[in-house]
Amino acid sequence: MDAAPDVTDQARWRDTTLPARERAEALVAALTLEEKAAQLGSVWLTDAADDFAPRPDDGLGAHAVDPFAHGLGQLTRVFGTEPVTVREGVRRLRELQQRVTDAHRLGIPALVHEECLTGLAAFGATAFPTPLAWAATFDEQAVHEMARAIGSDMRALGVHQGLAPVLDVVRDYRWGRVEETLGEDPYLVGQLGAAYVAGLEAAGVIATLKHFAGYAASRGARNHAPVSMGPRELADTVLPPFEAALRQGGARSVMTSYTDVDGVPSTANRVMIDEILRERWGFDGTVVADYWAVPFLVSMHRVAADAAEAAALALGAGVDVELPQTVAYASLPALVRDGVVSERDLDRAVARHLRHKIEAGLLDGVDPVPPGADDVELDGPRNRALSSRIAEESIVLLRDEGMLPVRGDRIALIGPAALDHRSLLGCYAFPNHVLTKHPGHELGIAVPTIADALRTEFGEARIAVARGCEISTTDNGLIPDAVALAWRSDVAVVVVGDVSGLFGDGTSGEGCDAPDLRLPGGQHELVQAVLATGVPTVLVVVSGRPYALGEYDGAAAIVQAFLPGADGAAAIAGILSGRVVPSGRLPVQIPRAAAASSTYLQPPLGRHNSGITVADPTPLFPFGYGLTPGDVRYESLTVTAEVDTAGEAEAAVVVRNDGQACVEVVQLYASYPRSTVVRPEAQLIGFARVDLPAGARRAVRFTVPAGTFAFTGLDGALAVEPGSVVLSAGPNAAERPSEGVVAVTGARRILSTRVVRVPAIVTEVASTR
Repeated sequence: MDAAPDVTDQARWRDTTLPARERAEALVAALTLEEKAAQLGSVWLTDAADDFAPRPDDGLGAHAVDPFAHGLGQLTRVFGTEPVTVREGVRRLRELQQRVTDAHRLGIPALVHEECLTGLAAFGATAFPTPLAWAATFDEQAVHEMARAIGSDMRALGVHQGLAPVLDVVRDYRWGRVEETLGEDPYLVGQLGAAYVAGLEAAGVIATLKHFAGYAASRGARNHAPVSMGPRELADTVLPPFEAALRQGGARSVMTSYTDVDGVPSTANRVMIDEILRERWGFDGTVVADYWAVPFLVSMHRVAADAAEAAALALGAGVDVELPQTVAYASLPALVRDGVVSERDLDRAVARHLRHKIEAGLLDGVDPVPPGADDVELDGPRNRALSSRIAEESIVLLRDEGMLPVRGDRIALIGPAALDHRSLLGCYAFPNHVLTKHPGHELGIAVPTIADALRTEFGEARIAVARGCEISTTDNGLIPDAVALAWRSDVAVVVVGDVSGLFGDGTSGEGCDAPDLRLPGGQHELVQAVLATGVPTVLVVVSGRPYALGEYDGAAAIVQAFLPGADGAAAIAGILSGRVVPSGRLPVQIPRAAAASSTYLQPPLGRHNSGITVADPTPLFPFGYGLTPGDVRYESLTVTAEVDTAGEAEAAVVVRNDGQACVEVVQLYASYPRSTVVRPEAQLIGFARVDLPAGARRAVRFTVPAGTFAFTGLDGALAVEPGSVVLSAGPNAAERPSEGVVAVTGARRILSTRVVRVPAIVTEVASTR
């Protein structure tokens, strides 16, 4: 090992008055090669890693040397790997941080990261709704408040980095991780993702954008599968949410994807990381590898011969930190000495990571575990109120033929999802993510089932329950009992959907990819059997992906809930009783047929073409759809008639509510009658969640920069082209009753960055009645 640099003068990197960048650069100069490499590594002290992520094979296990010998970059999931109490986790964290600082001559603590996709993934922490449920709210403020609450809990424990949000744009509903996404529209994903990022960062936690990039577009909707995608689709559909969350939300970290895009693994993709992310967008935070993604360059992608070559490829592409354990990056000192890797590249990565440590206060001589950490409440009233609010706003009413609120003295509650708390939670919620590996362990939080909630809502005497079938198996022996119960009842509430888990331990979640979009297990047969009785039926779907519901015309009401979290059962019960006013909107389409899995972002050629093909991709319920008790009329849409390619237009939508008080999600879409490349028939460019009392009128004014209309042209450049753009407004992508035409004039204008937000202002308008 090289001699240690002279660190007698530590004034610069310990000087809290200097910018973090200067302090980091000064500290880098004080480190040996081994110490630099150690700052880019991590440690996961668990024997259960295979339960959470597929480890590399071909002998590429964790590095054999003492992982603490030269310092450490990150500690992996101290709270989120085993069911430990707050006090136990904090004690363990203190011990580990002490071990890190004692082993390093400069006493630099480690950053600590945890999963936080549906709240902090730790025992006893609130299990919030899944991101797909957040997306159904179209409520940026609620998502921001939730993220800030999650972040404040994490910082209070001594956690510095959260591995969320997921900004993958859904391209195929069969993919198991649809539940983790914010839906199928880049603008919606970007805005709600940015809101989550801003909330987490406001609490002092580093938000980590996942998964950069293209992960959700894998072939056949298979987890970890290659991605066949052209540069235009990548640029205009996949990348915009990441740009929005960086520029608008302020995210300080990005995680690479497991996939390859057109043959180039994301973890070795210099163009994507260095040229697009850093040079074009100006990102100066850290890029972290998804768990084991660096050694996967050897075992899965086969673009590297061994761990050392994988390290060189990843660092050269711009990957700063290897997670969850140091495997390949232990080779970096030798690679630098051999001239294979530039020490300048190593120093740059170390400086970026050290800036995060400085920003977290870890170089200021204070205890890395905050005082009071032992007494942090992870499931308090604040969290549960936010969880309940988002759950209620996320429930989407798809159909109601006079069935709601549910009436009758004899209510048959049928279906397996009504009886299992796991059907309410995402795969990254701790009870599904960890506790399934610890059978019989207490949940640590209250998660009432839908059966519990309906008994509370309607009274125990009115509710009779039959399971009907199973979610994960096709054994239909329980269906006759369910049918008999339906016959004896005034109304049937049939609750079907998913149980979420990891790598096959469920029907939704990471690695739980579906062959088609028919309800899993015996649930399709159960629904058909109950509907055949003719008993008035409410179908409730509690799922992590949209399922094909086209065969259930007999259901007089359909309610969709996207894994609404620990307070989701009460929210569903409130919708059924009328206590909660439905306001959710679909962030993904509901397919009509089990084989249909294309999203709404289709050009005319991708939509139904009678006489050309018998395959009809038209959804049962379109993107943005959701019923309310209001009778909302779109009175007018006024748009700027002409705008220069460098100018700014305005679109003003006036809506009126002739029905009951409700929330209307006003949606603004852009269409292109003619373009030099094929564009979607309509694409969301703005939205506003509007409270509409009975009889009220509201104006929603969208400020639309011409850059909003930019797309990747034939030359590969992002540009605004002159021509006509049709703006339309309505309650969903298929129903846009108001429209206006904007003439975009002037010369074609090339942009270096994308317009990431179309702001909306809601004002009251005097009633004309």
